[in-house]
Amino acid sequence: MSCRNIGIFAHVDAGKTTLSEQLLVHSGRIREAGSVDSGTAHTDDLPVERRRGISVRATCVSIDWKGTTIRLIDTPGHTDFSAEIERSFWALDAAVLLVDAVQGVQPQTETLFRALKEQGLPFLFFLNKTDRPEADPGRVLRQIRKRLTADICPLWDENAMTEYVCGTSDNLTVRYLEGDPISSEEIRNQLACLTAAGKVCPVLCGSALKDRGIPELLDAMTAFLPEPAVSGDELCGVAFAIARDKVLGRGLWVRLFGGKLENRMPLEIRTGTDRVTGEPVFVQRKISQIRNTDGEDSGLMCAGDVAVVYGLGDLKAGYIFGSPEKLPRKVRPGSLKTPLLMIRVIPDKPEETQPLWEACAVLSSEDPLLQAQYNRTTGEILLQIMGKVQLEIIQETLASRFGLQASFGEPAVIYRETIRKRAAGFVAYTMPKPCWAILEFELEPAPRGSGISYASIVPGKDILPRYQHQVEQALPRALNQGRLGWQVTDVKITLTGGNHHLVHTHPLDFIVATPMAIQDGLRKGGSILLEPILEMHFVVPSALTGRIISDVQLMRGEVIDTAADEETVTLKALIPAASSMDYPTQFASVTGGRGSLSTSLYGYRECPIELGHTMARRGVDPLDTAKYILAARSALEGEIY
Repeated sequence: MSCRNIGIFAHVDAGKTTLSEQLLVHSGRIREAGSVDSGTAHTDDLPVERRRGISVRATCVSIDWKGTTIRLIDTPGHTDFSAEIERSFWALDAAVLLVDAVQGVQPQTETLFRALKEQGLPFLFFLNKTDRPEADPGRVLRQIRKRLTADICPLWDENAMTEYVCGTSDNLTVRYLEGDPISSEEIRNQLACLTAAGKVCPVLCGSALKDRGIPELLDAMTAFLPEPAVSGDELCGVAFAIARDKVLGRGLWVRLFGGKLENRMPLEIRTGTDRVTGEPVFVQRKISQIRNTDGEDSGLMCAGDVAVVYGLGDLKAGYIFGSPEKLPRKVRPGSLKTPLLMIRVIPDKPEETQPLWEACAVLSSEDPLLQAQYNRTTGEILLQIMGKVQLEIIQETLASRFGLQASFGEPAVIYRETIRKRAAGFVAYTMPKPCWAILEFELEPAPRGSGISYASIVPGKDILPRYQHQVEQALPRALNQGRLGWQVTDVKITLTGGNHHLVHTHPLDFIVATPMAIQDGLRKGGSILLEPILEMHFVVPSALTGRIISDVQLMRGEVIDTAADEETVTLKALIPAASSMDYPTQFASVTGGRGSLSTSLYGYRECPIELGHTMARRGVDPLDTAKYILAARSALEGEIY
């Protein structure tokens, strides 16, 4: 039996979960479609999803259609859960992009379209809600051609489909012009090849609520979207989500691209890198059970399969089995959307601080972009979030799943910082004995968006290669907080001097010393605060152009591009995140729902200190040498940098 791994994506409220329910009904998987509003949708199984009527995590189910097994991944629609959407990309081979036939192309539609293209995933469009009187599929097609891609092929017009497909092949073009008969099978095969290559997106329409166009969509999914990609017999796969079972405990949703996994199979799991030798550290774990997408103990998964694997401990989403080079797509958390807000989690009862931190750490392991942080000195717990809806879900999850009541501080924008001018950072960590690590770095500003680059010009006779490896290992933590308290970026770092001692150097001395030298350089070079800048796309009625431009200027932004047609104006602007946090609500009020607004992170630029803010250090300052060395020696694994 052939199979497909397909995700369904859409702007929030476009009808995505309702469509998934109808696909389950038509495949015979369930007798009656559930309802999002009443909390009976089969793909929304979390209590919080049923209460709120929204999807907050991806769900995978299997359906059978005319001899093909379709593993269907229903994803959240709200942008606050972009991390869950992004992880679904890692498991897929193709997708369905749902578009509301009334609202048309919406902001998240554009974001998802760009992401699918960047990931190289073939997909088709389904125009939903065509049963409504105000639906206009023709208008939506024009929007798709103008704002997304001209390479679309509506499947409800046989003549138009034939003309389009014949125009993509010289052989078919000649036959078409000469009047030679071209079978529908030839047309469909050519369209399937074009779709798999990402050269065209077939388009269908219907109504999930009224059960229209669903069989045609299932036919198109099996006919035009490709079978799973496989990479051979060598083990290769990725964990893309976390599962929980009352009996089996924590499991991993795994997509396998190569090799196989079996019950009771031992695996060498990489848990990190040895700080002394620099070698990978592995532990052996044994698979206790493999459950397929029907929830059955399958005992085996092969290349192309998606299943839940139990018994592998606390591995995080994003863990790669085997070689990353063999994956068809890169696993890069945060590529779809990066958290720009940080919040403080406050326990209702002070004595629950530790349990609350442990719960936040669990949530962070399931969604690494939360980046839970705990300051053991102050007891402060911090999370990075996408937005307010995600925050509400976290609060409910802490209460329902962990039995913990918590509140939150005001969301704060996450800034970055960089060095102002070239400087040298130096440390001679030679006291109190036993220790010896002397380091000298050169730090210099780098272009915006370039990140951190590192190189060493120190010979191995001065600092042994294994110690130089420790220096490189320690850099991320050394740069986690700069002199303004934010993560340091856009700096070129060169190790220019230093030495070890044959007798006095302790194996971890260079890990302790690196932050002291780096912070010394940052202090001498001075700091620049960097604020996140959003690229905002506005589509508004022409009459509102002046108002939107005025709003952009009031938010310290600038319009960088405009385009107009008969009825609307499209503006592109760069606006600081700090001054535009609440603007989407204002925009909806100003436009009366007649405009669209999409945002993405453009980058970071310099921000005056008085317009931004600094961040308190979460641990001991490496420049407070005596306290830092004591903390480092006693708790090297803790939050000491």
